Amino acid sequence: MPPDLVPDDLWERVAPLLPPRPPRRHRYPGRLPADDRAALRGIVYVLCKSVSWRDVPAEQVGCSGVTAWRRLRDWTEAGVWPRLHEVLRAELRAAGMLDMDDAAIDGSHVRALKGGLTGPSPLDRARPGSKHHLIVDRPRHPLIVALTSGNRHDVTQLMPLLDAIPRIRGVRGRPHSRPRRLFADRGYDYDKYRRLLRAGGITPKIARKGTVHGSGPGRTRWVVERTFAWLHQFKRLWVRYEIRADLHLALLQLACSIICLRRLRTSF
Repeated sequence: MPPDLVPDDLWERVAPLLPPRPPRRHRYPGRLPADDRAALRGIVYVLCKSVSWRDVPAEQVGCSGVTAWRRLRDWTEAGVWPRLHEVLRAELRAAGMLDMDDAAIDGSHVRALKGGLTGPSPLDRARPGSKHHLIVDRPRHPLIVALTSGNRHDVTQLMPLLDAIPRIRGVRGRPHSRPRRLFADRGYDYDKYRRLLRAGGITPKIARKGTVHGSGPGRTRWVVERTFAWLHQFKRLWVRYEIRADLHLALLQLACSIICLRRLRTSF
């Protein structure tokens, strides 16, 4: 097992966010619970390798894959992953690396093999699939991510994603919550949503239908495609195996946090 699967800087940010363990029984206490860091190591192992939870090498990770899945479930229900992403976004802004003036939005299809929040994918011969929706800033940092069924149109998630961006702290002054300009491809080319963006103080930079691919806003919105490429380097996100949508979204949010942490390391 690589020693840096859960490096110290990641663990130092995750540990304060974990919920407290229930007190042990005085009578018949049972076995000691597995170490939280070992459980996180198992979660990251599955995220990177995309093995079955039962195939996680317990002798290398430090706990069984079933235990890692249970911790993922418990920590997801406790809201650990959105708070971790929030902490790292604030650190990026404090380091002067976050640029909220320009942002880009897009969606990406993934095949779903075990059901859950799925729909017939128009890009995969109507096979069951899901879709990742992502907004990034100009330096390619993931700001917010969402999960929908595969037949959900990208434009339906435009305003919900913008509204879901939390106020990003990190420096004195009013926290940032919305970009000034938003770049998108032709799938978002609807005048209704242009009016909604302008009403919210955002200048829409959306490609018009019929224009040449890669022209105009396409020269700027490549950053969201680059971030999707980073996300899909985590093999568990290529194909959706989790039946529970909240657990797959949790892995998405953890991957976004790891990307933010990697980018943050370059500032030191």
